[in-house]
Amino acid sequence: MKPFAYDLDLPDWKDWMKEHGEPEFRAGQVMDWLYEKRVNSFEEMSNLSKKLRDRLADAFELQPLKIITSQESQDGTIKFLFGLVDDHAIETVVMRHNYGVSVCVTTQVGCRIGCTFCASTLGGLKRNLTAGEIVAQVMTAQKALDESEERVKSVVIMGSGEPFENYEPTIQFVKIINSPKGLNIGQRHITVSTSGVVPNIYRFADEGWQVGLAISLHAPNQDLRSSLMPINRRHPLAELLDACWYYLRTTGRRLTFEYALIGGKNDQLEHAHELGKLLQGMNCLVNLIPVNYVPERDFTRTSRNQIFEFKKVLDSYKINTTIRREQGHDIDAACGQLRAKHNKLV
Repeated sequence: MKPFAYDLDLPDWKDWMKEHGEPEFRAGQVMDWLYEKRVNSFEEMSNLSKKLRDRLADAFELQPLKIITSQESQDGTIKFLFGLVDDHAIETVVMRHNYGVSVCVTTQVGCRIGCTFCASTLGGLKRNLTAGEIVAQVMTAQKALDESEERVKSVVIMGSGEPFENYEPTIQFVKIINSPKGLNIGQRHITVSTSGVVPNIYRFADEGWQVGLAISLHAPNQDLRSSLMPINRRHPLAELLDACWYYLRTTGRRLTFEYALIGGKNDQLEHAHELGKLLQGMNCLVNLIPVNYVPERDFTRTSRNQIFEFKKVLDSYKINTTIRREQGHDIDAACGQLRAKHNKLV
């Protein structure tokens, strides 16, 4: 498989041009065609010589993705199912907010983490995505938004897969979309989520970035979290919290904890009190998420009243708490649902 043009950031393009006897400024021209003009072929790069265009076409694949299908919700959410060059499929979600458009990207084909409430892990992990395959998700979304003159304002790395088990391509992806010659999306408008790969939380803290970090927590104690998230046996809750405190001290930035409320499992008031004591004193935000229905799972959604009672307890511990606004509820918008449905048909 040839590398993808979207795999390279500006320094990489400069190195490539130098190796192939081209002036360095050609690197900026290529990135301008890719990200500003958003061309679909090297042949369209009209200020490059025919020889260079041919050489680029021989060396790189420009289109890593093809659209298998897309769904649009009544609230404007769009979910894409993309086919990859090796016939695997991945999902990407475009969400419209009052503050702009965000894109939720996938970093792996499938997932090996095994969270019991998530459709992404059905079928296990097939492979990691390259940085270019992640970038192409944002680019394809942006090309669709160009028709309505909208722009991607923020990116969340919260789709299928565990970004911190595909660390280097994820970091390269952030560099490319953050670059002024790329999509120029500010670091504060990018958030990466992890289920708790502890060594790479330390590593990420040391990057010295302003990129947001979200931790998928989903339980306030070791036993319950292990039953919901097998990764907790590999990286226990106490170790995860130590890494979180390191992140807070090192970056000075606020952490987000994602907490999916599952009826009768982790949504009782005793769990809220336990969570409040666990996180008290942290510079953090808890994002409460009503669990999505997955046909292969038997979990039920927490009632609306119970969600507000849970939040009220966390408020009493002076923990900033939000309830995620649901989007795409009338389509297969939860991670892995559309892909799982597609895999049953092929």
